[in-house]
Amino acid sequence: MPSTTAAAGRWPAPPWVTASIGLHAVAVGTAVLLPELVPWAIAGIALNQVGLTAAGLWPRSTLLGPNHTRLPAAAASRRAIALTLDDGPDPAVTPQVLDLLDRYQVRASFFCIAELAQRHPALTREIVARGHSVQNHSLRHRHNFALLGPRGMAAEIGQAQQILADLTGVAPHCFRAPAGLRNPFLDPVLHRLDLQLVSWTRRGFDTVSSDAPRVLARLVRGLAAGDILLLHDGHERRARQDRPVVLDVLPPLLTHCREARLHAETLRDALPPRGTAATMP
Repeated sequence: MPSTTAAAGRWPAPPWVTASIGLHAVAVGTAVLLPELVPWAIAGIALNQVGLTAAGLWPRSTLLGPNHTRLPAAAASRRAIALTLDDGPDPAVTPQVLDLLDRYQVRASFFCIAELAQRHPALTREIVARGHSVQNHSLRHRHNFALLGPRGMAAEIGQAQQILADLTGVAPHCFRAPAGLRNPFLDPVLHRLDLQLVSWTRRGFDTVSSDAPRVLARLVRGLAAGDILLLHDGHERRARQDRPVVLDVLPPLLTHCREARLHAETLRDALPPRGTAATMP
């Protein structure tokens, strides 16, 4: 059985979170010692909560902990990019995506929903067998993920980690939050599980738009070495004749990358384990 051992060492709280904890302590102390200042203490806590919420609703924010929006400099220097696909595996879409990637000799990273992976174990193993990386996208992709407490997040991520490791023989080392939304409880859980948060540099919004040229334009506009691209092989929009839009986007996208002399690496190859200097955003 592959190892999913938790990371050792104390969680390094981000400065924003440390400051928030300190603010709460000061506010409580003020309310006890100076009751006339209670309204100001409450207002300070409320404003802080608004700030924390905003940070959690901003998928590319680093205020709540390390968050990779680009590949490390070493990967960028190799003119590497990362092509990531979320919300699969889907037996109607993922095999076609794999065939396209094979045709262009491209390797990608699939952020899989563990319950779907468990439902389609052979397909999940095929992703790895064909040279791609399977990463953690939670157990159920819950819409209220960002509202979960520490135990709820630990269950969602930890169970997914075990399932995906058992299915593929390789424990994921990256996590992407459902819809990119999170709260201050996420990073301590990722630290314990030795996972690092990965968001994206640019996304196609292919779960919203069925217009393949528009999705493609969002991905290639300003595309550069080190970028992390986001598409979906699950929950994707359908275009003409009920065809998943990702299948019309991938060929011109991969052709553009080849012409720009950019090559796709899996996150397994491009992003070292959490805590090493090369992984710091």
